[in-house]
Amino acid sequence: MAAIGFVLLVALLLASSAAACDRCVHQSKVAFFSKAQALQSGACGYGSLATGFNHGRIAAAAPSIYKDGAGCGVCFQIRCDDKKICSEEGATVVVTDRNHDNATDFVLSSRAFAAMANNGMVPQLLKLGLANVQYRRVPCDYKKKNMAVRVEESSQKPHYLAIKLLYQGGQTQIEAMDVAKVGSPNWNFMVRNYGAVWDTSRVPEGALQLRFVVTAGFDGKMYWAKSVLPADWANAAIYDSGIQITDISQEGCAICDDGSWKH
Repeated sequence: MAAIGFVLLVALLLASSAAACDRCVHQSKVAFFSKAQALQSGACGYGSLATGFNHGRIAAAAPSIYKDGAGCGVCFQIRCDDKKICSEEGATVVVTDRNHDNATDFVLSSRAFAAMANNGMVPQLLKLGLANVQYRRVPCDYKKKNMAVRVEESSQKPHYLAIKLLYQGGQTQIEAMDVAKVGSPNWNFMVRNYGAVWDTSRVPEGALQLRFVVTAGFDGKMYWAKSVLPADWANAAIYDSGIQITDISQEGCAICDDGSWKH
């Protein structure tokens, strides 16, 4: 894609991405899945990898948070209102699925739900089944782990490439992505297929580089992964992007009252 076209597209994407302030404190209810398998078939497409994220503290999120897949991989701090049962810190969860239950903003893994409890109070919390909570978006911290790229099984070399993004840190959304042969200035755009999966039918030959535009501050920021996929890339393989995303995106809304984050 030509540089000017890419910049214009990104500007349009960023302009249309404004939503409710995730970083503000929200009130809702959460339930939990009794079986981990329910989250392995999540709408983000992480599959069995999902249960390995964040020590298994993962969640299905309402459509306003899932954002047609742009919310996949983002992190939220959630805590229940009953301070006799639940801790001040609560639990940090990673979004791996879409929640279709209009009664709650999140459905958590049982491990994430239990992580909200004070010491010795897990049975009492699990017995509730449904808890009143406060939640807010927080940066994802993967302890200096680089963002990774997994080649999907649906990829058909050399004509079609689908990749899944893993370990996107910070508090951002990926708004656009391009792919090119390593060393080439000729970029081809990729599109979000669903969830965390992006694809293209215009696959360059040879080793591949990627560039991403993410929300950062009140604008976008470009990341360039100069060598990600080798020339002999293979389906189901995971490759290190060599980059870490740690930016914080600022939403165009009123300043949050952090004083509401209290018991």
